[in-house]
Amino acid sequence: MKAIKCLKYGGSENLVLADVEKPNPKNNEVLIEIKATSVTASDVLIRRLDEPLISKFILQIIFGFGKPRNPILGMVSSGVVVAKGEKATSFQIGDEVFAYGSISPTNHRFGSYAEYICLPEDWSIALKPPNISHNEAAATPYGGLLSMHLLSKTSIQKGDEVLIYGASGSIGTMAVQLAKIAGANVTAVCSGKTVDLVKSLGSDRVIDYTLQGAEKQLSTYKYVLDAVGNSKSSILKEKSKKALHKNGKYISIDTGVPKTPKSAFIQLKNYLAAGKIKPVIDRVFPLEKMAEAHDYVKLGHKQGNVIISVSL
Repeated sequence: MKAIKCLKYGGSENLVLADVEKPNPKNNEVLIEIKATSVTASDVLIRRLDEPLISKFILQIIFGFGKPRNPILGMVSSGVVVAKGEKATSFQIGDEVFAYGSISPTNHRFGSYAEYICLPEDWSIALKPPNISHNEAAATPYGGLLSMHLLSKTSIQKGDEVLIYGASGSIGTMAVQLAKIAGANVTAVCSGKTVDLVKSLGSDRVIDYTLQGAEKQLSTYKYVLDAVGNSKSSILKEKSKKALHKNGKYISIDTGVPKTPKSAFIQLKNYLAAGKIKPVIDRVFPLEKMAEAHDYVKLGHKQGNVIISVSL
């Protein structure tokens, strides 16, 4: 099968198209023919591994020294079940499914930068709702699960004021929609070019962080959700950390290790099927343009998600 291999940590030129052996499902696994995957900020971080010494060492313990232990990166997939192990009963051949290759911080599997992937049937795999495409399905798990992790640290009640910093990225676009489902009045922070986008997702108010004096538009909030973490900062962001009600709470995506339980994945699937959330897609690249997709994500200005169409 065709796959993108990461030969070593560093620049995107280390991502190369290669012929590799097609995997065979174990007893409890399904083999998915991948139609679409995504390039996430985490993928780029792992590929570059341009982190401070201690963080870099820890990441290499997890992912491999010098180069990824599994050279085929990617944990998001949407496609069709084409084979399964003898003990796999949850899915049938021909089922259209989507999946996220992680069910806990220590239990994960790369491999979606390829034409096929095997995953245990009891991991985060679900039937793809018929009302969405494979590209949309692949655009859901990463931002959806991380935004659900953010919201899991809140107790949003109807009418609560919530500020979402970084509302136009893969995490932020989902956080806006999920906070609205929870009943919040959402103020979204984004650049001027994405104002219409975040409004279309349900934001009640938008602050353009690129405008001089944008911090003067801040009110006070029950929760401030930082969907970009330490990768970006501004005067507005620093001020927003203190723009809280007396018992308000600031929550960053970089605080602690995100949990991605299967229950959250299934909830996302239900929201998709009901039309309550809509994944945002910025660009779609073919598999052979993976390096170009990584370079685009690295710029840090994508709107929603960058998708890889795997069919060659």
